[in-house]
Amino acid sequence: MKFSHSVARVAVWNLGLFRPATDTQKTGHVEGLSYLDAEVVCLVEVNPLSYIFEIRDGLAAKGLDYDVTILEQPKSHLNIGFLHKAGVQVDGARLLDGSQGDYANGRLAVASDITIGELSAHLIGVHLKSGRDAGAQRTRDTQCKWLGDYITAQKNAIGGTARTILLMGDFNMIPGQDVSNFHLLGGDDVMDFLSCWDLQDRFSHILEGGPANLLDGFAISRTPIKRRPYIRGSLRLFPMHWTMDMGRERFREDVSDHLPFIASFRITDV
Repeated sequence: MKFSHSVARVAVWNLGLFRPATDTQKTGHVEGLSYLDAEVVCLVEVNPLSYIFEIRDGLAAKGLDYDVTILEQPKSHLNIGFLHKAGVQVDGARLLDGSQGDYANGRLAVASDITIGELSAHLIGVHLKSGRDAGAQRTRDTQCKWLGDYITAQKNAIGGTARTILLMGDFNMIPGQDVSNFHLLGGDDVMDFLSCWDLQDRFSHILEGGPANLLDGFAISRTPIKRRPYIRGSLRLFPMHWTMDMGRERFREDVSDHLPFIASFRITDV
């Protein structure tokens, strides 16, 4: 299917569903995603797995038609899934066994190949170990090392230099603090952590009482600028709370304790 436009938007959002959604959250999630209106959305903390289909149906009622790709986590109730509009080709979705690292009950990363127009990308959605103590960081190190090796292997595979690698999700890592995590997750100097550089003065995770930090992440494989489909400077924190006319504390209570990222990509021949 040909797109009528030359740019596609890719977004990621943690729904904040350690417990199943309340009716208020369900309404907020659908409304928020309708404002986001991205061609591809990686959703983190889908709980239960069937909830993504409720979201899809709610968006359809608003005139936004999405398909769903999701795989059930074997040892966690917090799933990672993709919403994608018609014309977005999603192939080979798989759980990355081993990406849990030393976190025995950890969430597995989910990978899929996506094609939008001339854009060909390998999309990896992650939800890494939470926690701010040294033990949690060491556990994330094992996850990041596995993922970094996987990313390097993908980049070195046949055709890897011509295919974009997109890494996004809840990193549970703070730029400037979890240095070893970022170092390992970047693979063999392969990934450019856009969220660290483009959003240095922003927050994505809303803590109780108001403080916030940049726990979520968005990264893209390094390629020569002229060949890079990512539109430089387009990654932004989507102010969903403001769009929905809420303060961030009410948004945390009624919708999610995370805000989404959204970035734009050229989908014509670059």
